[in-house]
Amino acid sequence: MDERAPPVPLLLPVVALAGAGTMTVELAAVRLLAPWFGASSGVWTNVIGVILLALAVGYLAGARLSARPAPARALAGALLLSAAATVWLPFGARPVAEAFLPAGMALDEAAGLLVWGSLAAALVLFLPAALCLGCVGPLAVEVLQTSRGVHAGEAGGKVLAASTIGSLAGTFGTTYLCLPLLGIEATFLGASLALLAAGGWVALRVRAGGRVAVLALLVALPGFALSRYTTPALQQGWRLLEERLSPYQALRVVQLGEGPEAFRWLQVNESFDSYQSVWQPAPGLLPPGYYYNYFVPPAWWEDARGEWRVLILGLGAGTAVRVLQATLPPGAHLSSLGAEIDPVVVELGEIHFDLQPAAGSVLAGLDARCALRVCGGGYDQVLLDCYANNMEIPAHLSTVEFFRELAGSLRAGGWLSINAAGFGLHDPVVASVARSAALGFGERLLAVRVPFSRNCLLYVRRGGTVPEPGGAGWGVADGAVESLLAPLQVPGAWRWFESGEEGLVLTDDRNPIDRLQLESIAVGRGRWVQ
Repeated sequence: MDERAPPVPLLLPVVALAGAGTMTVELAAVRLLAPWFGASSGVWTNVIGVILLALAVGYLAGARLSARPAPARALAGALLLSAAATVWLPFGARPVAEAFLPAGMALDEAAGLLVWGSLAAALVLFLPAALCLGCVGPLAVEVLQTSRGVHAGEAGGKVLAASTIGSLAGTFGTTYLCLPLLGIEATFLGASLALLAAGGWVALRVRAGGRVAVLALLVALPGFALSRYTTPALQQGWRLLEERLSPYQALRVVQLGEGPEAFRWLQVNESFDSYQSVWQPAPGLLPPGYYYNYFVPPAWWEDARGEWRVLILGLGAGTAVRVLQATLPPGAHLSSLGAEIDPVVVELGEIHFDLQPAAGSVLAGLDARCALRVCGGGYDQVLLDCYANNMEIPAHLSTVEFFRELAGSLRAGGWLSINAAGFGLHDPVVASVARSAALGFGERLLAVRVPFSRNCLLYVRRGGTVPEPGGAGWGVADGAVESLLAPLQVPGAWRWFESGEEGLVLTDDRNPIDRLQLESIAVGRGRWVQ
């Protein structure tokens, strides 16, 4: 038996704790950065890439350290250093993020910085902790093999099994328990405390009172008292009403003004000037620039009477419901069913946005495509307003097959209205979604640019035609709605997409929506390309 590696009781549970800590750092990392950079696929890719790079370097460093004297002491040092690096993450998030993403930028201005800024922030914040955690595996294998006299394969298998079991516990515990129940700050501090306990146990058992252990403790211990997580500062004049962390995203409700002049926004992940839902004291049309207003015209184009049945996929906090309730044609009344994947958004809607769901009128916690299969058919209008974070259309909600399913939920002549965020009618995301919807419906689709916004609205009917801007059937009798339509008649403000026209369409099998999103950001840098 090699005296370099004294036996460490409970070594495998220590390894399991390190595995759990690794997954906690990885999964909570995106939530930590989300208020600045969002939680898009690009941010996830950057964080996972940094963690994998750090682990790979840590494996190599651990292998080198395992060949030196006293690998058990090196194991204690790696665990304690990982605890020290983890405990300060809540404190470091804001200054590091704001160093790479200056405050006060609009979303379209920041679009190009979100990817590279999140990569730089991830490197600074998460590489040290993940690198130290990567050292644990090789060092634990060496300690187990030499102290117990077992074969290398047996030692490696046991360490891998313990690490994987710990990683599973960390994965499910972080996502379903720690983040929603404890919050980001307590999750990181708890992970650091567990790593500190594991490292301290190893250090005590092998009497490792070296400089590394002392330094790690001196760095880690103040962090439990001083490391606090703060989100981006509010814009001048805004008031924070509530801040929540859901299983899907970071949420906050902010208000500007008071009384009849009050206005509220539900912000999701990255703040900037973007919003997920909005509210004003009186229901009805919102100020210029809000795309929700453009869900209204189809009922007027059809001169709706009686019940106007609307299915809202991506209900949010209910903004579309309040807009439609007060703006339908005389003699028409709204009957709505909304699907919202995040139940916390629905809760905030009831508290702060006057969302008053009748029995069976809201499907909370249900994905839009799943909801489509259980909500029946015969709708007069479907509103598609589904986004992951502020900018990304989920891939499975942008395909030809999905739009065929949507067409089947409408009655003959029924309308589909899509909010397609983009930087113009030739934006790659807008164009691909429009072509896919036109092909799925087998009909001509009208795309219009919403004035004073970075949104486009897409209109298509099941077995019917959409009026051409300025043409027959375009004008309506209501002055407020007519004022919405007038700017859309300007050349360059609208465009037709034909069913089966040449160009990229998105399918369940082949859907490069993530690449198109990056191309859209490039378009955004040129600002409002037609």
